[in-house]
Amino acid sequence: MFFKKKQKRILVVRTDRVGDVCFITPTLRELKKFFPDSYIATLTQPHTSNLILNNPYVDAIITDDLKKENFWKVVKEIRKHKFTHALLMFPTERAAYQLFFAGIPTRVGVGHILYEVITFMKSVSRNDYTPLRHEADYCMDLARKIGLKSDNIKLDIFVTEQEKTEGIQFLEKYNIQKDDLKIFFHIGSLGSAPNWTEEKYFSLVKKFCSEFSDKNYKLILSAREMSPDFRKWIKELNNNSIVDLADDVDSLRTMIKIISLADIFFAPSTGPLHIADGLNIKTIGIHCRRKVSSAKHQGILNDVSINLEVSREFCDGNCSADKNSCSIQTGLNEEDVIQAIKKLLQMK
Repeated sequence: MFFKKKQKRILVVRTDRVGDVCFITPTLRELKKFFPDSYIATLTQPHTSNLILNNPYVDAIITDDLKKENFWKVVKEIRKHKFTHALLMFPTERAAYQLFFAGIPTRVGVGHILYEVITFMKSVSRNDYTPLRHEADYCMDLARKIGLKSDNIKLDIFVTEQEKTEGIQFLEKYNIQKDDLKIFFHIGSLGSAPNWTEEKYFSLVKKFCSEFSDKNYKLILSAREMSPDFRKWIKELNNNSIVDLADDVDSLRTMIKIISLADIFFAPSTGPLHIADGLNIKTIGIHCRRKVSSAKHQGILNDVSINLEVSREFCDGNCSADKNSCSIQTGLNEEDVIQAIKKLLQMK
């Protein structure tokens, strides 16, 4: 492997969830643009590395399955790349020690956690999220620590034309045609953010079908965590325009391919929402006002989308004082989503 003298060789580390890995994509782009001669790599879990595929700003993708027995294997792989800098976007003890033992001279983490102090890691502070900013912006703080100057936090997910063709072929198996109005409802969050009940989502589905009965639509349900009861309710509607394809989505990359074909994508604040954002799809997200789940911190960033958030007045009157108990179930309603869909359909 050839290494250029004085070249910045930067490893960006994020080994947690799908949405969180989406939030490092602005940093990858801006690092490569600001340091055009740099070598940029990522360290993620194997399945979330799918979010980095085809990224023109990334030179190498390294993965860690987080198994105890593979700790040193990952260290050895990291060491091969002769990194000069590492950015640990979210504090994890395992990754902190891996970066240390890999011999990376400049390592930047978040906060002043003991294992970061022990490994002589530089740090940035989130200052208890005050003032509150987007997670992608907090991630970029680590790159700013090593000299980056940028405030562009637009997310980036990339698909090839071949992948789009594969996505079209996937949808055609469900009789979803290229010219159909493809509206995705991804109703699950796996507990990562406040969410509606399935009863409320079912009410939304019925309202949508009634409001858009004159449209040539396909309402696509894509969340694998939908319960058998919810699926039974959907089936009993006997509406061929509603398509449940969740069980056939066999990988994160397949999910990315089909989301790239959506006309509108609706979801709570969860990984697929941020994938749609990075693909620049018209997207609707629902959010509570709790700091870490709010639109300000986790919202959609592209300019063709709508963040729906519980109002401050409703939140103050119905949620707990510490905002850990959320009333998103009643703070937003089905009509809010219907109106947002209508607004996005009017956009060119």
